[in-house]
Amino acid sequence: MDLGITGKTAVVTGAGRGIGLAVTRALVAEGARVVAGSRSVTDELADLAADGRVVPLAVDLAEPGGPARLVAVAAEACGGVDILVNNVGAVRPRTAGFLAVTDDDWAATLTVNFLAAVRATRAALPFLLRRGGGSIVTVCSVNAFLPDPLVVDYSAAKAALLNFSKALSKEVGPQGIRVNTVSPGPVATALWLGESGVAASVAEVSGHTPDDIAAQAASGAVTGRFTRPEEVADLVVYLAGERAGNITGSDFVVDGGLVTTL
Repeated sequence: MDLGITGKTAVVTGAGRGIGLAVTRALVAEGARVVAGSRSVTDELADLAADGRVVPLAVDLAEPGGPARLVAVAAEACGGVDILVNNVGAVRPRTAGFLAVTDDDWAATLTVNFLAAVRATRAALPFLLRRGGGSIVTVCSVNAFLPDPLVVDYSAAKAALLNFSKALSKEVGPQGIRVNTVSPGPVATALWLGESGVAASVAEVSGHTPDDIAAQAASGAVTGRFTRPEEVADLVVYLAGERAGNITGSDFVVDGGLVTTL
């Protein structure tokens, strides 16, 4: 299936690993050129850059000017932007409860999970408007509508991100720009399964092993497993392409049946 992405320029945030790396690979496989922003240029990004279809940039997307810098590199290297994938994010389980979450904690969580996407969108939108259309796909989370006290600040940030994306879709849709979100449940990435990921952090205070915590999380899905990052990436890339030309303002859940409500 031709998704209508060949020759397009895409900007991906948080592209160094996990979902962002999977999205970058999938976009390249569909013929796009990708400007990939990550805190550091990982070995995987460097390998993808070898043939020139990926332009990696080491950038701190939590810094106020970071997202705009990434978009500016895309405009300079590729002459514009057709697709923006807002993926960068981070979570820290609040195992000591709400009262232990400081103002600095709230500010850091809101910055990386919400403001980074707002800033990247603000920087990319003028280029999309000049193109006469384009696509913005933002990786959200089921926690946007399944609030969890263990990730109280992350849940709030993702809820804001979902609301922002829906509102923006109404403004820019008439200009041919589509805005959609993808909300994964637990995904088999370092964010969940890494040495300092959610499973390890919860295990440290619960008396269980990280494997126990991961298995418990997986059991909440009717499929009994975590989503693979490539499964999220495939949906993101489909929404970015022209085959999804009349889909906007929508959120797509990828959670193995974790959410049981309509």
